[in-house]
Amino acid sequence: MKIPTICDYCGGKVIFTDSAIVYHGKSYGNIYYCTNCGAYVGVHDGTKKPLGTLANAALRNKRREAHNAFDPLWRKRGLKRSEAYHWLAKRMKLPDYRTHIARFTMAQCQEVIEICNEEMQKEAA
Repeated sequence: MKIPTICDYCGGKVIFTDSAIVYHGKSYGNIYYCTNCGAYVGVHDGTKKPLGTLANAALRNKRREAHNAFDPLWRKRGLKRSEAYHWLAKRMKLPDYRTHIARFTMAQCQEVIEICNEEMQKEAA
């Protein structure tokens, strides 16, 4: 994952900083943060590697919705997370390395939600 230096939303400067800047003084580790519009992304513990792509509030909310649809499905099926993402990659016709909710756009998140809702309805029938 590429380290962000310029914000995709506004072209502002992105800095590496403590997440306390967005969580009202409480730290949950480091993030990349746009000093102009406030978009951000977390990093893997102990590294500077981003967990995904920068996200504004709307995209963060949509990603949460996607996780709320996806996570119960793969857990119900007894899959490992990596197996679930492999299944999702096939359904979305994406390569495995590009298939992660933390990297998805609004449209891709909506696709995840629709796929998972459809699967849950099949299993309920």
